[in-house]
Amino acid sequence: MPVKIRLMRLGSKKRPFYRIVVANSTSKRGGRSIDQIGYYDPLTEPSTVKVDADRAVLWLQRGAQPTDTTARLLKQEGVIEKFEAAKKGGAAAPAAE
Repeated sequence: MPVKIRLMRLGSKKRPFYRIVVANSTSKRGGRSIDQIGYYDPLTEPSTVKVDADRAVLWLQRGAQPTDTTARLLKQEGVIEKFEAAKKGGAAAPAAE
């Protein structure tokens, strides 16, 4: 089952708010998700991004692929660098919960 890290749109018409979720790639955009790892609010100035870096790195280590937009947000928050450091350091993946 291919897993993606992607955005789930919430909010009302013309007032978007997004959750950063881990979901099966075949599920709908607003459908069932496996885990919620953060949120993104593009309407605040500056845009608000909150990501649980430890959970995001865990899912990246398990093979979850971020979409283009979420990859940009994760890089902006420093999660991608943390993942690369963990990968180079040879740190073992944390045990499944």
